[in-house]
Amino acid sequence: MPDQPEITRQADGAKGDGRGFEKVFAFLRERLLTGTLRPGDRLTPERELAAQLGVSRPILREALRALTALGIVEIRDRVGTVVRRPDLSVLNDFFTFALAQQGDAVDDVMEARIAIECQAIRLAARRATLSDLARLQQALARISETIGDPRVGSEADYDFHRAIVAAARSEALSLLHEALTPLLRRSHFIRREEIKVVEQMQPYLIDDHRRIFEAIAARDPEAADRILREHFAIGDEYRRRAIISR
Repeated sequence: MPDQPEITRQADGAKGDGRGFEKVFAFLRERLLTGTLRPGDRLTPERELAAQLGVSRPILREALRALTALGIVEIRDRVGTVVRRPDLSVLNDFFTFALAQQGDAVDDVMEARIAIECQAIRLAARRATLSDLARLQQALARISETIGDPRVGSEADYDFHRAIVAAARSEALSLLHEALTPLLRRSHFIRREEIKVVEQMQPYLIDDHRRIFEAIAARDPEAADRILREHFAIGDEYRRRAIISR
């Protein structure tokens, strides 16, 4: 049989690498999901792990380097590979680059935000602690103080809504919301900039955020959900008016 062409050998090697990577990723993902591995735990030594997974040590090393770049593991000299808690900034960058290429990124992020926050506020109305309520009150006060400044005011607005998600006491919702942080901040600012020409905007923003806070403090999930959805709908209406009036 003639020698296999170089291009074909390279292609076959690439396919093998892909399968090897998948094995390493699947192994780690499964162990994390089942709780067999936790942050701080050390992985099996490379030689044993490669044999266990049926991959070569070079492929294992490359996969571990990729996982290191994602912040999932850390390779330490004279220690080995240690599982770590993922760095959320990696997810921030991923979502930012993935969605920034879309022309309607602000609207798309808004839809995701509504889905996260409307579930979060129902949980917050049941689970919010006194410290959560204090944090919401502080953010509410900052909204009033900065209402005339779109940039600083949008940060206060973001902090208020982030406090709602934190008060839900749901790690999954908090992770999703945190992963979208750069895009959410930009979305808050753009919306504030667009509607600043509408006269009713300032008192509406203050009053509506106060109503949201009061529904959470009253431990009323239904009212909190309804008021938050109305808040988003009215905000969209003000934004539409602002665009038309340009």
